[in-house]
Amino acid sequence: MARGEGLDGAVSPPPPPAARPPADRSPQPRPRYVPAPTPAPALDPAVAALRGAPRPGESLARRAGRALRRLVSAVPSREVEEATRIARTVQQPVAGGRQIAVTSIRGGAGKTTVAALLNLTFAHYRPDPVLVLEADPALGTLPVRLGAESVRWTCSDLARVVSPAMQFAEVTGYLVQLREGGWLLPGSQGRIGAPLDIPAYRTVTTALGRYFGVTVVDCETLPGELARTALDTVHARVLVAPATLEGVATTRTVLDWMAAVPRPMLPGTVVALTAATPHVAIDLDAAARHLAGVGVSVLTLPYDRHLAAGGPIRTALLGERTRAASGRLAAAVLDRAVRLGEPPWATWH
Repeated sequence: MARGEGLDGAVSPPPPPAARPPADRSPQPRPRYVPAPTPAPALDPAVAALRGAPRPGESLARRAGRALRRLVSAVPSREVEEATRIARTVQQPVAGGRQIAVTSIRGGAGKTTVAALLNLTFAHYRPDPVLVLEADPALGTLPVRLGAESVRWTCSDLARVVSPAMQFAEVTGYLVQLREGGWLLPGSQGRIGAPLDIPAYRTVTTALGRYFGVTVVDCETLPGELARTALDTVHARVLVAPATLEGVATTRTVLDWMAAVPRPMLPGTVVALTAATPHVAIDLDAAARHLAGVGVSVLTLPYDRHLAAGGPIRTALLGERTRAASGRLAAAVLDRAVRLGEPPWATWH
């Protein structure tokens, strides 16, 4: 039976539209005044003094060899095509902003590094504002990785003052503007304090989402409650895992759990396998096939001396393979965030 036909085949008129209550156009109340927190250095000056000179991501021999090859031969057309495709995907327009969560199965997997690389990639390519938000109740290192000199407002602080009536210029007054592009909202001031709770996280991400084309959320590790909430309320997600036997095994367990939850997560999930040493002891292609068997994309982030040394990430010092892998990861996760449309929380009342 065709849509709109009765049992006898006659076409019935569509039902009248439901009456909508008049829109409330009264001014939105602003939250009460909250004193601004005192700025604090992102890294203890005594610790910062220990920092050595940053190392390039690749050795001099590797960089020289690549430069020599390019002198004697043209850049392969396949590389040019891939770079063009990545740039086009990362620059694609988004309606209402897209939020991407980055989490991991355990500490030390490279979660914060991946979140920082995504922010740097989106900020480089996209013309609209990009936000990276630290939603880790522990003492996160995101401000240090992104080169922030000091932090003031945290996610919990902003939850008490954010309002729908705020303009973009007001919102950015609570954020840290990053040297290489984008804006940062830290999770803490580097001190043990009250953890970020779920209501505060939802308040901030819901309020700020409309101001930024892309928001990258650096979550706590699984199976934390805040991480599970973030995974369930974003447009797409990155699951970071070390490129080890244990990392692959536990990641597959997490993916099986994600496949069984009521709201489907796997279609919007990308796995990032991170290499912490120059020589990985597993077959990366076989590991990717094993993890991709549940319906996710798997990408590898190669070992990079600049990243392994810690401290602020400088795009110019990253290895060429790292920059290419970061672009592929950003393109893959944003493509899923755009194609999948609105997250589940967009329909909540």
